[in-house]
Amino acid sequence: MGYRPAMADKPKGRGLGTLLVHAGERAVALRARPTVTPIYGTSTYLYPTAKELDQAFADGNQPVYSRHGNPTLDQLEGALSAVEAGKGAVAYGSGMAAIYAAILAAGTPKGESVPAVRRILAANDLYGATLRLLDEQFRAQGAEVKFTDVCDLDRVQCDLESLRPEVVFFEQISNPCLRIVDVETVVRLAHAVGARVVVDNTFATPILERPLGLGADLVVHSATKFIAGHGDVTAGAVVARTSMVLDVLRHQARLLGAILGPFEASLVARGLKTLELRIQRQCFNAAALAGWLSEQPKIARVLYPGLESHPQHLLAKERFGGLFGALVAVELDVTGREQIFRFLDALGLVLPATTLGDIYTLITAPFISSHRELSSEQRRELGISDSLLRFSVGIEELSDIQNDLAQALKAISGTHT
Repeated sequence: MGYRPAMADKPKGRGLGTLLVHAGERAVALRARPTVTPIYGTSTYLYPTAKELDQAFADGNQPVYSRHGNPTLDQLEGALSAVEAGKGAVAYGSGMAAIYAAILAAGTPKGESVPAVRRILAANDLYGATLRLLDEQFRAQGAEVKFTDVCDLDRVQCDLESLRPEVVFFEQISNPCLRIVDVETVVRLAHAVGARVVVDNTFATPILERPLGLGADLVVHSATKFIAGHGDVTAGAVVARTSMVLDVLRHQARLLGAILGPFEASLVARGLKTLELRIQRQCFNAAALAGWLSEQPKIARVLYPGLESHPQHLLAKERFGGLFGALVAVELDVTGREQIFRFLDALGLVLPATTLGDIYTLITAPFISSHRELSSEQRRELGISDSLLRFSVGIEELSDIQNDLAQALKAISGTHT
């Protein structure tokens, strides 16, 4: 078992410079198969004859050039499609690239390959960069973008009937206020007016809910977050419910050269294997932490779908299979940014980082990170005060997380020693 030496290994009178370039390359695999998909770090692929290369280009299903596809990437996309119960997936270099691609594909008329997004109905509480993407890119391209409260189903229906959008976009669990959307009902209302639905499922992950099974047309992930899960890669993915929309995604990805590289794909694929185990531990920690934080001084409010005080608690309880996510948002009972910064600086185990979904417990202040480009008035309209903090709970021992937060809270209560 092993690899048969390539012909380039045999000197045949070739010079040293040639041997340095070619020796050992293009080994041919024998019968043994690797347990894990290898990293195919190659830009092109060779075929025995020109006729077979021509056929590979014609079929479109065999690797010829890594902008068109890569076996490492194929494995990841196949796995993502399987766990989201889709027809296929396309992976990108970031979550933002995936969102842009998904909206373009959703707005492409049936039977066409050229996007024509004219009207978009989007949730008003989204990741700050997504809000800017809709405002700065799609509006600049001539699209009409309307923001709505997707948790208010009467408002959604009214806006759908008046706007008649091609695309409806929202986050299943919103960033950072953790509002929950009734995906099934919004999809039904959107499809009634001919709109396609794109759901950002980054916070929920397929462990809590799979929107394609509820009728959504496309699911988006910032795979940087829970799916990869270890803070060592940036990636995004779109999973399609139908082959037609998938074909549009793949065409656009090849044309724009937006696909994920094989090394990054390997890291994401590795993280995906332990997603369920990590999510279960993180949700357990988050639920316990939310209850504990609710009883602490200097905590004015806790936002967590697992708490009965959460406005969509019953919906989350019904749809998420007993889990409520790994994100917890809190408002500190403080005035002024100095105390917020003092709290963040006092943390030791909990890491102030502008991401989420890692194995580590992370904390961020949206007003200086994800939503800093919005005005104070815009943030207030979304319920994002300067005292709002968002936790992404990791897999550490719960008591250690609590102890670190307790000493940081003492730092802003005047009892820190």
